[in-house]
Amino acid sequence: MDVKGVAAIVTGAASGLGEAAARRLAQAGAKVAVLDMNAARGETVAVEIGGVFCACDVTSEVSVAEALAAAAAKHGEARIAVNCAGIAIGAKTIARNKQTGAVEPHPLPSFAKVVNVNLVGTFNVAAQAAARMAVLGPVTADGERGVIVMTASIAAEDGQLGQTAYAASKGGVLGMTLPMARDLARDGIRVVSIMPGLFHTPMFDSLTPEIRAALAANVPFPPRLGKPSEYALLVQHICENPLLNGTGIRLDGALRLPPK
Repeated sequence: MDVKGVAAIVTGAASGLGEAAARRLAQAGAKVAVLDMNAARGETVAVEIGGVFCACDVTSEVSVAEALAAAAAKHGEARIAVNCAGIAIGAKTIARNKQTGAVEPHPLPSFAKVVNVNLVGTFNVAAQAAARMAVLGPVTADGERGVIVMTASIAAEDGQLGQTAYAASKGGVLGMTLPMARDLARDGIRVVSIMPGLFHTPMFDSLTPEIRAALAANVPFPPRLGKPSEYALLVQHICENPLLNGTGIRLDGALRLPPK
């Protein structure tokens, strides 16, 4: 699918990988809607790329429906949906209380929150976007109507200590990629997940240069953190390559995460 002139929505687009994807698609000529909960930053990104900002809580059916409708009112129905909204909370399955010595389980509310945002939220956006794409006419000789890009993580396959919730949520995203692609095949909608490795997103800005260098040294080649622009480049390629479907793509410089 040629992205030029096509409407696209990107969740989590106020920062990090989502922002990079939104900028790349806009640069390639797509009409991009920036979906995020951070209105101030989202509005700024939207203005800078000539797009539109739509407030969106991916865990809410109503919020997603309203955001998709607002985006469609501005740009027409989206044929590209990129899911980047996500959170990470570090906690082990069990932990020992330093004061009492008691063994305590991972707090269930925090586990559920990570899964709800990363997995349920991704499904919520993908399903609602697909329902709107399915009634559109095809735009290629193959009958393609749209493409959905989801963001998993290499933690889906080699999660580290303290990543139980995060790895479970991203493993769920990876796991639903193929069945979702099969569900949507008759409607000409492709589904692909990207599994990023270590990327220099705002989350890494809180780390010291020494820690960032140590993390980057674990990457075989190139021996550095990934650039959000490299994630965005893959997003565009997925949109434009019609045979990419139903799979997860590691984008990690051959990194395999150690236990910690």
